Amino acid sequence: MGGQAPVVQRIRLRYAKRGPLRFTSHRDFARAFERALRRAGAPIAFSQGFTPHPKISYASAAPTGVGSEAEYLEIGLQAEVDPEQLRLALDAALSPGLDVLEAVVAGEGSLADRIDASRWRLELPTVDPAVAAAAVKSFLDAEEVLVERMTKQGRRSFDARVAVTHISVTDQSLGRSGAVAGRLDGESDLPSGADGAPCAIIDLVVRQVTPAVRPDDVLSGLRVVAGLEPPVPPRVTRLAQGTLTAQGEIVDPLDADRED
Repeated sequence: MGGQAPVVQRIRLRYAKRGPLRFTSHRDFARAFERALRRAGAPIAFSQGFTPHPKISYASAAPTGVGSEAEYLEIGLQAEVDPEQLRLALDAALSPGLDVLEAVVAGEGSLADRIDASRWRLELPTVDPAVAAAAVKSFLDAEEVLVERMTKQGRRSFDARVAVTHISVTDQSLGRSGAVAGRLDGESDLPSGADGAPCAIIDLVVRQVTPAVRPDDVLSGLRVVAGLEPPVPPRVTRLAQGTLTAQGEIVDPLDADRED
């Protein structure tokens, strides 16, 4: 069996899961992305062995049912391409709602090493912001917030408080303005309370820890400490991933590649 062509270029991509496509599982996205690579004619490199796999590595994919403006992956190519032309071709080959937002040539280091935190927006339709703010205060005041979740190892109890570096309730106007509104796209991603009904919007920053603390774990923690149970399923969107600075900001993991 002949050897595979070597990787001569690595491309890092940022993509979004929007609207109904937020229900796409990671496995389904991976299959769709491999089809998109073929349709786009990307010179993808493959692993060695009897069952070669395309050289694709994903960085901490968002849970099924969660929207995202900041998912990342890296591909290895057998030939050099123009990153923007590849982005356009892949975006056209994927369903609307799975949107390829950026492509850059990978620099030194690992993409995964540049991601240690995520910023999330949690929309709680019909929940009064004042009620949510009181629950958030109780969460922040607690030294430990134990929640339970079913894992592959069975039901586990863990502290949802330890990973949270920031949590606050914003008003609807803030949810529509500035960086948030600039990064969301389409009517489906407007605040759920835009029709005049109350809608608490929680801004959340979570560090990567083991076991991982997800937005639904934080919502479980709000129920534990304050009895907050939204009557309508919350709408969760990841706004950013990257390295958490001492000032609480998240540095985009592609920043260093853009500087090369």
